Amino acid sequence: MTIARHILVALVEDRPGVLNRVSSLLRRRNFNIDSIAVGHTEQPNLSRMTIVVEGDDAKVEQVRKQLDKVVDVVKIVDITSNESVARELALVKVKATASSRSEIIQIVDIFRSNIVDVSSDSVMVEVTGDEEKVNSLLDLLRGFGIREIARTGRIALTRGGAGPLQVEESREVKVPKQAPKAASSEAESPPDW
Repeated sequence: MTIARHILVALVEDRPGVLNRVSSLLRRRNFNIDSIAVGHTEQPNLSRMTIVVEGDDAKVEQVRKQLDKVVDVVKIVDITSNESVARELALVKVKATASSRSEIIQIVDIFRSNIVDVSSDSVMVEVTGDEEKVNSLLDLLRGFGIREIARTGRIALTRGGAGPLQVEESREVKVPKQAPKAASSEAESPPDW
């Protein structure tokens, strides 16, 4: 039983509470989430969630099936074994003096990254790439002194034509079951503002 990193990609309804339900299910199953990234998709009212977790294949498949039962999850797949492109974004605020600034700029250029802000005592670097590239740049910048780091976590798409999350326009959306409303003795009226 080998423990490996898995990339789960989910198409979810764009509603409040979805991220909480997904992360709570993973927490209850004792998974540590390495990263989780959520954003809008090309499809209206749907968001794409990329979750990176560690675990053996059987345990990850079991949790994937449980996540697929969550009402707000339209579809979820494990793309770990698929050919995919994965990237991460990081913003790094680095201490910089007049003498070290040019050396930092050279390192940033080598990594094809950008300096997005400059102040009298620091520079902010934007780096995009796979996790190894981001970590390598961070290792080099640590020698200058890192003040702050913000990382997005991994996002990924499978290579080639239609991806595994492609949903037809006439998709059937899971509708949450709602408890019937209790009969009110008073007629509801608008509030007095």
